Amino acid sequence: MTRRRPFSAPPPPPAPPRWPLLAALALVVPACGDDGGSDPAQSVTDAATDPGPEPDAGDTPEPDAGPTPESDAGPEPEPDAGPEPEPGPFKVRGTLEQVYIWQAPVETPIDLVGPDGEVVATAPTDAQGSLVFRAVPPGEGYTVRVAADTAIAVTDVHVRSLEDLGPDPALYTSQTLQPGYGYLTTRDGTQLSIFVTLPGPPEEGPYPTVVTYSGYSPSRPGELVSPMAEPFCNTFPILCDAPSDPNTLIAGVLGYATVGVNMRGTGCSGGAYDYFEPLQLLDGYDVVETVAAQPWVLHNKVGLVGLSYPGISQLFVARTQPPSLAAITPMSVIADSATSTLVPGGIYNSGFALAWIDNVLDRAQPYGHQWIRDLVDAGDTVCEEHQLLHSQNLDVVAKALANPYYSDEVAKPVDPSSFVGDIDVPVYLSGQWQDEQTGPHFATMLNKFTGSPLTRFFTTNGVHVDGLAPQFLMDWFIFLELYVAQRVPAFDSTAASLVPAFFTSIFGAFTPLPENRFADAPDYETALAAYEAEPTLRVVFETGTAPDLEPGAPAGAFTVGFDAWPPPETVARRWYLQHDGTLGDAPPAVDPEAGPDAESSHAFHHEPAAGDRTTLPSGSVEALQPPYVFPPLTDENAVAWIGAPLEENLVMVGSGSADLWLKTAETDADLEVNLTEVRPDGQEVLVQSGWLRASHRVLRADATELRPVKSHYLEDIEPLTPDEWTLVRVEIMPFAHVFRAGSRVRLSVDTPGDSRAAWRFILLEHDASVTHAIGHDAVRPSSVVLPVIPGIEVPTPLPACNALRGQPCRAYVPLAMEPPLPAPPPSEPPPVQ
Repeated sequence: MTRRRPFSAPPPPPAPPRWPLLAALALVVPACGDDGGSDPAQSVTDAATDPGPEPDAGDTPEPDAGPTPESDAGPEPEPDAGPEPEPGPFKVRGTLEQVYIWQAPVETPIDLVGPDGEVVATAPTDAQGSLVFRAVPPGEGYTVRVAADTAIAVTDVHVRSLEDLGPDPALYTSQTLQPGYGYLTTRDGTQLSIFVTLPGPPEEGPYPTVVTYSGYSPSRPGELVSPMAEPFCNTFPILCDAPSDPNTLIAGVLGYATVGVNMRGTGCSGGAYDYFEPLQLLDGYDVVETVAAQPWVLHNKVGLVGLSYPGISQLFVARTQPPSLAAITPMSVIADSATSTLVPGGIYNSGFALAWIDNVLDRAQPYGHQWIRDLVDAGDTVCEEHQLLHSQNLDVVAKALANPYYSDEVAKPVDPSSFVGDIDVPVYLSGQWQDEQTGPHFATMLNKFTGSPLTRFFTTNGVHVDGLAPQFLMDWFIFLELYVAQRVPAFDSTAASLVPAFFTSIFGAFTPLPENRFADAPDYETALAAYEAEPTLRVVFETGTAPDLEPGAPAGAFTVGFDAWPPPETVARRWYLQHDGTLGDAPPAVDPEAGPDAESSHAFHHEPAAGDRTTLPSGSVEALQPPYVFPPLTDENAVAWIGAPLEENLVMVGSGSADLWLKTAETDADLEVNLTEVRPDGQEVLVQSGWLRASHRVLRADATELRPVKSHYLEDIEPLTPDEWTLVRVEIMPFAHVFRAGSRVRLSVDTPGDSRAAWRFILLEHDASVTHAIGHDAVRPSSVVLPVIPGIEVPTPLPACNALRGQPCRAYVPLAMEPPLPAPPPSEPPPVQ
């Protein structure tokens, strides 16, 4: 038998910013004062940062350098905790429609033989002697054998179905989870690496408990956040044994027990990775039930926490309805893996979306994090063996590129908007309209949580990490207190007094923590009733412009509550594109000289290089004043229409639709629409964008006037007829914005690009000579319809244009097709002395 040879791990990708693990520094920053000591941000230990991987110290050593003694890092599986690998010359585990094989001859063809004796599949093992057969029909009596020597075989392999792998309460209650690093066993026998923190000894519990579950590094063993934290470790033990996830770190400081769990195929967990495959969902169910069964868990119920990836995972786990799940709190998430981020409007996002998938896969490779190597070097043979299957992780990038259209088989299972109605626990969800990573599309599913007994949604302009900003942090804590801890919310006074210092260190500006509005509630029932009487949806306007704070600080100017999404008060207001470059209330009139069928249009050139340009080629989007690159439009590469000055403030909340008549010589076209506000001071601020590959224009049955939802099914793809007019409706992503009195609404159309801080687009292969015309005449009345909310009082003045978080600003320069702005009124002469 061929010996296994060591796996050479790829070099770690560049480390992202470290900000999340700073979430406890509010407690230590005041201790050092302004005495010239070291910058706390520079002394924080490495942490897994959303959305990228954990920064690792130093180069990754070769895996064969580690020792192989028995590990003391965690418990072995319980004897009856799921099926054991089949005995034989190598290890085999039959699981949900899959067969895991490891410790087999390397790079050797392996047969999977069905119960009928026929070969179902043949494939070679990898350089580690591992192989996963996927999409295997369930059944008993499979055989796994070496193709060239059929005597080397493992027989009686059971490939399981969902019915075979039902939940097992005895599995959950039989496991004992201790504080620190360890393992949890799932129903198919796969072990997941975990990291547990408690706010005190187990015997002094039970404690309210939250879980985070992702493919980052939530189970990485705890670390000291900073040497300055040591004096505070008696008060806040988690500071000296801190998890990598920011939500669990903050929850731990606030008195919660926390559990971080790595998905199968990542970290030190067993199994192989595939993006939200059914096994990951079953594992999530098992995690909830096993943690909740621990005697130190209050009410034997847990909450799920996390931002981005560990936020999205909550939607998938909660749909399985684990009975011990108390509530979920997803932040900065997607509504649909495809149309939210990966292929908005049918155009591949090669910036954040594909790069994120690739990054997760890199880190899920064997020894993809330095902390994994450290554990193996310290003797964790469980983690060492688990690395063998990590080289069999599914190539999700290839899968994404191979599936450019929506399908019930591939896309729907990873489309949360299609299943969040199954979630039956209270939901807290927050998101930002300019989220440079997961995008603003999350809001399109807010009306789909029909099975949840209570929902609370918090939205604002801003960027990905702003879900953890102070203006939302208090409400997140209140929600956890009411639905996980089930008590009157009581924010620790020491933590509350020091939190502003933390946010100053993170965002570069003082940002206060809102008051706990339930601190004086006489009892839990009163607090709960008051909370449940509040609006379902809270929209924070103009974050970055809060009075008395530095411009760009992550706090809003004012908040408006609504009973639902979309707000019931919404009025669809339509503006029509006119020949003179204006937006009008009526369709274009017939030109009496040209006749009723006369065409009127403006055209722009396709710009091949635009797809690779972002608004933030350098610098941090989290800065108070990011160095955005937001150049004026050019006459060759864009068309635009501008409205008349508004007579009063106009508040908009929701999605929009640019309904455009398009003509081109090509069979397809990539379009981007940008909605901007041209302010009375001559500045122009980006409000929101939308994208469409014209061949994806067929609408779904639930499309509305304000939201032209697309089908994206292959059978609905319709090429354009060259040189003929076609109506295409471009969905403008959800947003909330105040267009001030005196401002003008502007709509532009160009090639996708130059509109997002981290999104890039794989465009159609047109050259720069290709033009696309947008019609605007009586027969082809292109228009834009936007979601106006009447009757909203705006209590603050026009903000500084560069202060709105996530919203680039530029000096307005009209295109030649647009009317020039009137000259500003002459200034008053100085008074005569």
